[in-house]
Amino acid sequence: MSLTISIDAMGGDYGPDVTIPASLDCLKNNPDLKLILVGDQSVIKQLLPKQLDAYQDRLRIHHASQCVEMDESPSKALKNKKDSSMRVAINLVRDGQADACVSAGNTGALMATARFVLKMIPGIDRPAIISTLPSIYGHTHVLDLGANVDCTAEHLFQFAIMGNELVKAVEGIDSPKVGLLNIGEEDTKGNEQVKAAAKLLENSLLNYIGYVEGNSLNAGQIKVDLIVTDGFVGNVALKSIEGAAKMIGTALKEAFGKNILTKIVGLIAYPVLKLFKQRIDPRLYNGASFLGLRGLVIKSHGGADVLAFKTAIKLAEVEVKKGVIRKISEQVEKILAIRETS
Repeated sequence: MSLTISIDAMGGDYGPDVTIPASLDCLKNNPDLKLILVGDQSVIKQLLPKQLDAYQDRLRIHHASQCVEMDESPSKALKNKKDSSMRVAINLVRDGQADACVSAGNTGALMATARFVLKMIPGIDRPAIISTLPSIYGHTHVLDLGANVDCTAEHLFQFAIMGNELVKAVEGIDSPKVGLLNIGEEDTKGNEQVKAAAKLLENSLLNYIGYVEGNSLNAGQIKVDLIVTDGFVGNVALKSIEGAAKMIGTALKEAFGKNILTKIVGLIAYPVLKLFKQRIDPRLYNGASFLGLRGLVIKSHGGADVLAFKTAIKLAEVEVKKGVIRKISEQVEKILAIRETS
């Protein structure tokens, strides 16, 4: 299956220095992949190797004269940066020239632009950000991770519907276990918004297993395939996990480097530590999908290196192949039809 992905080559903290080598590596590893590098043509050409014969039919440059800064206001980017690499890359998805867009740029600007250009799936009020977090069971999908600070119960229900379809498609799970993030598993716990969302999920066709606590994000007593929450809680949880992982890594490094004896122990333990690092390496979980849009947009971490950005491109490849947007649209349409007849 041939697929085309537009790359916001100028986005992120490192821009083309990361996006271009990552793109070339992905082309080398997937002969069915075509990429469109969007950005300043002169800059991109300088960073591309002179010999591109192997990719000449699968790689092209689409010039864009502007770039959205990482700290730029989403409203200003939307209004004043109509020829930005971010905007043009999303336009290519809208126009059918690309199956997905990947960007490491400003999250707020990317979300605002994607929503404006691609529009929402009928029946979905707001887009949501979904990604995976490492867990003792492998990984867990979580949404929303920051797109919506204030959510109603209906919004959480819509997030669950979209996330459920993504997990089914990407993981091949017929009936994903869906949990609602709360401060306790008891029915009496939580605010009114969460309690109302729970009632909607209980009466749905989803495999809703009830409330789950924060430990279920990484190490709950049972495996949860999808955890639903609002963007405020989800983003705080994500950043807390990232901080904890960094603290553990720093603490281990300091402990093993304390003296000659601990350095020897560190050398002996190196193979185990290497496996542990690979298991929780955030670069291998990079890439978050914007669900609810009529087109596929993947957000890479702004500080992504080459490996991390490659992970985001690979995520786009998988979601295109699995038809995630189409399956979400079909499921939402089905639910709306059921509601209208009930």
